[in-house]
Order: sequence, then structure tokens, then C-alpha cells
Amino acid sequence: MSKSVFIVEREANLRLSLSYLLERKGYQVRALEDGDAGAAAVSEAPPDLVLLGIDLDMRGGFDLCQCFRADPACKDMKIIFLTSKARSVERGKGLALGANAYITKPFANADLLAQVASVLET
Repeated sequence: MSKSVFIVEREANLRLSLSYLLERKGYQVRALEDGDAGAAAVSEAPPDLVLLGIDLDMRGGFDLCQCFRADPACKDMKIIFLTSKARSVERGKGLALGANAYITKPFANADLLAQVASVLET
């Protein structure tokens, strides 16, 4: 069975391109545009992986990550932050909150796919 990936990202073009890229690799993808939609979707049925933006409308990515990690239903769910925030402070915070990886924009599609595959294997 293919792995499920939720993309919680404010930028519509990035959501669309990531959805296409991941679906071509066989993942089941659901794209969500803000933090509230992401929280609701994950609470309904946690995916295998969430690609999570930090600057989201409604609820921010750091807050969502912390909530997901506090939820026993999400204990096996993987989280990769996908953001333009490249400072070590943000990276450290994201990883400290429980993210499995932190990818900064811009990124190469091949690098993103490799990171997704690697995180899902662990």
C-alpha cells in the first residue's frame, strides 16, 4: 500500500507542484492550504508524513508540530518542515519540536524526494 502524505502549505503553486511530484512517485497526497485545515485533516486520519510549512494562515507550523507530537494518534507520523526560514534558530526549533527533517526553500525536487523517502523508511 502506498504511503500517505499531507502537504500543509500556504503557497498554492508549491502545493500543486509538490502534489504532482509526489503522486507521480506513487504517494497518496492531500494538499491543505492553512493550519486549521491541516490540523482537522490530521485529526481525522493521520497520514504517514506531513510536509509542513511554518508561515501558515490560521495556525503556524511550529504550533501544529507541537500539537501533533502531543497527540498519541500521531506518534508514528513523520513531519518534514518545508520553509524559507533558513536560520539555525528556526531549524533548531523545528527539530526540537519533533520534526524528522527540515528542508529550506528553494530546494531541488530530487533532494526533496530523497528526504521524503528517507524519512518514511525510518
